[in-house]
Amino acid sequence: MIDPGSKFQSKYSELLEDSKDSDDAIIEKVKSFIRDDNFPCVGAKAAQSQKLIEYRVYRELASDSSTTSFYLDIHEYLLTLNLEDARVQSFVAIFPETAFDTEIEFERILWEQLGDLVELDKALNVSWASSVSDDPENPHFSLSIGGHPFFIVGMHPAAHRGARRSPYTMLVLNSHSQFEKLREDGRFDRLKTIIRKRDLEIHGSINPSLDDFGNTSEARQYSGRKITDDWECPIDHAALSRKTISDPTEADND
Repeated sequence: MIDPGSKFQSKYSELLEDSKDSDDAIIEKVKSFIRDDNFPCVGAKAAQSQKLIEYRVYRELASDSSTTSFYLDIHEYLLTLNLEDARVQSFVAIFPETAFDTEIEFERILWEQLGDLVELDKALNVSWASSVSDDPENPHFSLSIGGHPFFIVGMHPAAHRGARRSPYTMLVLNSHSQFEKLREDGRFDRLKTIIRKRDLEIHGSINPSLDDFGNTSEARQYSGRKITDDWECPIDHAALSRKTISDPTEADND
């Protein structure tokens, strides 16, 4: 378990003070973080410069009020997502009133939040995206919200890797379907190579948790912390699984 220790206490105090800022000020601080030369993700930099990142500010991660707003905003975002556009698009959820003492604590609350979003889909009988698995242990897993698969990037001020050490707790939602289109035309691998090279140059190493889709479950990458081979998802498969059960009478009527 990684304990940020006392050196992060002043950062937490600043974080809680910053949470009183206006939403515009909070978003501007995140934009500055992405523009910084020490941030390695060129895809995010390009998306921001092209105004293809949707920023939304909530308050506390996994709170009831934030979850409802977050869920509705994701559905609204899906209406604007253009999978035919070759450019990268992202949804960034910012939670300025949430801070963590350890990366494991962040991972636990991150999955609590994702589970809550899934529960709202269940309540509305929204099916899991058919192109991916709903089992977080499966190599072909991807989180499905609103019937669309997303790759989640968790970020927070206490992250041990600089690329994930954002000014606020944040969840970045990237369309898994868009990543697949980028992979099909070869741009995804080129982008990945550039990002990993920059990560190595800036931070001295490549994130050891990163892997390609289909090798290991991408769920292992969501929190950004260094994990071991025996890692298990903080919430079980049953909490995520929601396959639609057909009414047997419908088959009789066909």
